Amino acid sequence: MKKTGAELVRHALEQLGIRHTFGIPGVHNTEIYDQLASSSVVTPIRVNHEGCGAFMADAVSRTNDFNGALLIVPAAGTALAMAGIGEAFLDGIPLLVISGCTRTDTGYSYQLHELDQLELVKPFTKGAWRITEHKQIVPTFYEAWRLANAGEPGPVFIEIPVNVQLFPGEVDELPTFVRPAPPQPMLDEGTRATVKQAAQLLKQARKPGLFLGWGGVHGTALTQELAELLQAPVSTTLQGLSAFPAQHPLHAGMSMGPAAVPAAENAFADCDVLLAIGTRFGEIATGSYGIKPTWDLIHVDINPAVFNANYEARLCIEGDAAAVVRGLIDELKSLPGDAAQTQARGQAVRQQIARDKQAYIAEWQRHDSQGRVNPQRFFQALRSKLPDDAYLVTDDGNHTFLVAELFETRGSRHLVTPTDFNCMGYCVPAAVGIKLTHPDQQVVGIVGDGAFLMTGLELLTATEHKLGVVCYVFNDGELSQISQAQKLPFNRKACTVLPEVRFKGIADAVGAHYLRMAGDSDIAAVIEQAQTLSAQGQPVIVDVMIDYSKQTRFTKGILRTNLMRMDLGNKLRMIGRAAWRRVATPQ
Repeated sequence: MKKTGAELVRHALEQLGIRHTFGIPGVHNTEIYDQLASSSVVTPIRVNHEGCGAFMADAVSRTNDFNGALLIVPAAGTALAMAGIGEAFLDGIPLLVISGCTRTDTGYSYQLHELDQLELVKPFTKGAWRITEHKQIVPTFYEAWRLANAGEPGPVFIEIPVNVQLFPGEVDELPTFVRPAPPQPMLDEGTRATVKQAAQLLKQARKPGLFLGWGGVHGTALTQELAELLQAPVSTTLQGLSAFPAQHPLHAGMSMGPAAVPAAENAFADCDVLLAIGTRFGEIATGSYGIKPTWDLIHVDINPAVFNANYEARLCIEGDAAAVVRGLIDELKSLPGDAAQTQARGQAVRQQIARDKQAYIAEWQRHDSQGRVNPQRFFQALRSKLPDDAYLVTDDGNHTFLVAELFETRGSRHLVTPTDFNCMGYCVPAAVGIKLTHPDQQVVGIVGDGAFLMTGLELLTATEHKLGVVCYVFNDGELSQISQAQKLPFNRKACTVLPEVRFKGIADAVGAHYLRMAGDSDIAAVIEQAQTLSAQGQPVIVDVMIDYSKQTRFTKGILRTNLMRMDLGNKLRMIGRAAWRRVATPQ
């Protein structure tokens, strides 16, 4: 039979269960867009910037059991989408990227958008393919989907020449996609032996602890069972905040060293056996590597490359997190132990965590915000008004760590935050993508003013599709995470102070409602009003006059860690320069 390449792309996407594609039509992909316009399965979503489309697709993958997909023009479109592709690659998020490609049937060179894209995307993808004939299309899409979702997930890239899209070509069949059964990973004999050793270490531990990353988000129920069996405190990475419910009495917070909140720092202060699941011990997770091990490390991850990269492990277990945790639970239940002693230890841990959390909340409530919005009071009110199944999305900035320290995340994959690539501008498009696929659930974005300026106009897409997302813009007129970091070593702010922005004008331009939250007395009423307006299917921008004068524990911790890491000469140089500027230019 003969089919155009565009028809074959449509068939493959429908078979894969792709719900939406995100991108902008251009001369190199219009035939595919035309085909999808007739699809009852796949809806193409036009965005205003390919980078925003990539963030939308990334967020779709993070919060659903189907993948997000990009449909972009080559060269310029691919280059603009690279921020989102890189975010997905470093965070382990499956993403299907489909690009047009210059014609291969003319004999001409230097065509519009001609670029070796496979070389461009190679460092950012798990695999990349260039289609040369029609019969390759459907099998390549199926292979790319499998690779994107295998092992540690990630983005894949397929480019299709214009002539292949436009003109019919011979294909033998239109194969259906046989979706793999939900994985039921089995542990091999060697892994089971290591799991047995790990269970014995945990059982014998005086003070065991659990550290969870994004790799543990699909096994939340199992990790809760394991934590309760061990009566051990639980900490998470930033990306893994939704891997364990924050309302659980064993949840201590993010990280565990000097950049962690007191509950987490104290709960893990003398941990002797640490079980780490689905984490790479990256820079943010460890507070700039400020964690000083007191423990024997049992490291579980699906990617063996992470083992011993930053912290030496006593036991490394390569495998699916859920399967390994299930194996640990079975082994622990079979081992003898003093149940009363374990319960007593757990009771002490729970009480200490509760005391430390309450004390930290009280510390924030005592802070004088000078008439602006106190972050703790804001997040406490927001949490009380959001249902447990609401989605909260952050961007990159100071607000990210306020969320980590002050907002209680209750549902697996219901807090979405970019982590290792840490690209500003993620929040708004990601919130739009999540709302598109979860129209009946509340979707809230927390975004700094600097990050909002990058991609805030993408709320126009929300208006077009009647998506009632609420974006709380933390407005302090600075790039605060960096300006705070400049204070100690530089004692001045360089390129981190923003000009005045009239966010109401942006709201008017994109068709969003505008609300202003000037101080603590506005918090409850404005949140309630925002929820009411968003329920009508229109986005809402809330201009929050946030108080950033009190630093997060994370900011203070990483500054201290990095300063103490310097040799004495450079440490004195940095401190001396800041002191001299303080004398020469008093604040």
